[in-house]
Amino acid sequence: MGAVRFGVDDIVNVRFAISPLWETLASYRAVLDPGLHVIHLPWLRSALTLLRDADLAERTAPLKSLVRTPPPRCPLAEIEEELALLAPAPGLADAVRAWWAAGVQPYWPRIRAVLEADIAYRARQLAEDGIREVFAGLNPALTWSGDTLLSPHLPEPAACLDGAGITLVPTAFAVGCRFLTGDGPGQPALLYPTRAVGTLWERREPADDSLARLLGRSRARLLALTSSPATTTQLAARTGLSPGAVSQHLAVLRAAGLVTSHRYRREVNYVASDLAVALLERGGGPVREGQADREPTGTA
Repeated sequence: MGAVRFGVDDIVNVRFAISPLWETLASYRAVLDPGLHVIHLPWLRSALTLLRDADLAERTAPLKSLVRTPPPRCPLAEIEEELALLAPAPGLADAVRAWWAAGVQPYWPRIRAVLEADIAYRARQLAEDGIREVFAGLNPALTWSGDTLLSPHLPEPAACLDGAGITLVPTAFAVGCRFLTGDGPGQPALLYPTRAVGTLWERREPADDSLARLLGRSRARLLALTSSPATTTQLAARTGLSPGAVSQHLAVLRAAGLVTSHRYRREVNYVASDLAVALLERGGGPVREGQADREPTGTA
């Protein structure tokens, strides 16, 4: 059983971060062992096709030997910022860039929005229930004993944080927790499976027109598409509505408590609230990414 010991200073130095570098590497490993990642099957279909390209397979091959990654140093780092933390290795950064561009970047706004929603949930839980409950909810394999966090996923012998604290990193491509340490000073990181990863590759289509009668056809359609996080631009592209019309509809849905928004730099992602999910559950089921769309072209 592995362990991490916490002191008072460590508790007050807990923070959250998102790591595009880790998601890139973990998603590549998921393609190499798809049986462990069936929840990502809609994405895996296209990702496996990508690696059938001989050139991309050759360019990304160095990733197979990368076994150690540094913990994130910035809460909302860009991929190039994190690549600078990698130990020098011929071709490694190029291999990461190649897989990032092909397999991750096209989906990054969606992935990042799910991770940000997880952090928002944990932050709210921290305010309401305290740090112990936050850790207890990260993964069933994590347990507390006094001042020590225990798990088979943690290092042996036990790690001591020595007042540096720890960075908690949600990840979409994880089957368990993982403890990361870097060279020199800096916080180690604990990666844990994000909440709501099952919504990452699905959308919802209303099975009948009850929501359309209640909200209007366009708003009902937009609400269905926010079962996974999306930006105004993405929603406009999917529905055929203008960005201005989408913004107006989202403002109404947000005022009604049916969508929530999370900002990342210059982007705002919208996702259905718990109330909206309940309404969608009554009106229809999930539609996996890649199934045929029936996009309306008018407005409500």
